[in-house]
Amino acid sequence: MAEKARTFRLTVAGRAAWESQDMAVPEDYRRILWLMDFHGQDGVVGELLRRYPRNVLDEWLTEMEDLGLIEASSEGLEGGSTFSTLEADRTLGLDQARMRRDGASASAALARTGAYISADRLSRRPAPRKPPADCVVLIVEDDPDQLALADLRVSMAGYKVRVAKSVNEFLHSMLDEGAPDLLLLDVILPDGNGFDLLSKMRRHAVLGSLPIVMLTAENQAEDIGKGLLLGADGYITKPYTKNILADVIRRVLKQVGAA
Repeated sequence: MAEKARTFRLTVAGRAAWESQDMAVPEDYRRILWLMDFHGQDGVVGELLRRYPRNVLDEWLTEMEDLGLIEASSEGLEGGSTFSTLEADRTLGLDQARMRRDGASASAALARTGAYISADRLSRRPAPRKPPADCVVLIVEDDPDQLALADLRVSMAGYKVRVAKSVNEFLHSMLDEGAPDLLLLDVILPDGNGFDLLSKMRRHAVLGSLPIVMLTAENQAEDIGKGLLLGADGYITKPYTKNILADVIRRVLKQVGAA
């Protein structure tokens, strides 16, 4: 008879530990909590087993459960350990009136200029002390042609480029190479949604202030308003020009020469 998997879900304390980067919780545990929250149940075990030996992972999970960071779920699956989140389908509870108002205003600006920047968010962010050549822009885009185009245009603007074709690749890039200076984020991704990713990033103590620009074909006022309400610094709709993209990146990063 196949052994039933241990199934866990993230607790409120566990989510708070990775969002606040609680230094009392070991870095590897915070990394596991991060993956659990972003991935949910599907695919997490494979990701973890590529990083940690099975016996080490099992001991860590037991200790994390003892610490109240994760808790056992009543669901059991055959095979290895699996995870689910405590609030997998959590409603964002967005202010619908504000979302419609901001969306309509930004939509009008996008129609005129091809881009919209949140002046309020930018006013609260200090300017980085880096020249463009030292700034890294991470592009999250699954369409090969659009990814190649964005890569070319960002490179032509003088920035370093990293790319990810999915939420999973984005997580690996963040874990292995650290945070970029700016994130260009599509909405429709093969294993997730850019708005969900944006929402989770904005809850993180360290990554909550990471400059994020939505670069997407989703151009309805409701979509634009949602992105801004969730904390996007800018919004660019496809198709776009290299000058629009370069200008938005410069302005969001508050670099010399930005309008």
